[in-house]
Amino acid sequence: MTIHSALRGGSLIGILLLASACASIPPEQRAEHDPWEPLNRPVYKFNTVVDSAITKPLAKGYRKVVPGPVKTGVTNVFVNLTTPRSALNNFLQGKPKRGFSEIGRFLFNSTVGIGGIFDVASASGMDQYREDFGQTAAVWGVGDGPFVMLPILGPNTLRDAILMPLDIASDPVFHIRRSDVRDPVVVLRIIDLRYRLLPTDKLLEDSKDRYLTTRESYLQNREYRIYDGNPPEDDDFYDEYFDEEEEEEEQN
Repeated sequence: MTIHSALRGGSLIGILLLASACASIPPEQRAEHDPWEPLNRPVYKFNTVVDSAITKPLAKGYRKVVPGPVKTGVTNVFVNLTTPRSALNNFLQGKPKRGFSEIGRFLFNSTVGIGGIFDVASASGMDQYREDFGQTAAVWGVGDGPFVMLPILGPNTLRDAILMPLDIASDPVFHIRRSDVRDPVVVLRIIDLRYRLLPTDKLLEDSKDRYLTTRESYLQNREYRIYDGNPPEDDDFYDEYFDEEEEEEEQN
């Protein structure tokens, strides 16, 4: 089975889960930015099962077996491949200096860094400005929309989910014509990404509600990236989440 077939199968299962989900959470207890929580939670459970059975074990094996320098090189290559997309989105956001900087990083790492295996650009003091089409839309005033948990693909906002095809279309990996080459590369990318996320597992293990922790961590990180590390202060954004945590502690 190819990666694309697997993703289609995962999406179908997710759609069935959504159709069978019941609204067990009273509307007044849902976060304003997550009106689809009764639908998102079953998808989150499905993703967790898939991760526990397949992705996480592969990532742990990858961490144990593959030497550190090789893992670093693999990560560098995949990050380098997304640099042209970052450059384009920096230009679209009206940040030409950062756009040209990303082009310079890509050329430097792709040549001197031997296809991006070595991040010589960062070693030379060149800053990285990673952007995607969802961030660009946000800069142009498109709202987040509801939080949505996608089958296999995980947490997203509705805006970012709708624009995801543009991110995929701008990814060189998905333009590899030979499936026997493309699919193993995609699998390796997924394993590499999950390997890099292994340190976050402890945060979820210590959480009373892993879904809420995943949702709020994702939204906070997303806002941080959209505002280039300087998001506006909005204490009300997470008030409901922390109030729920405090209520649970008082009940216990």
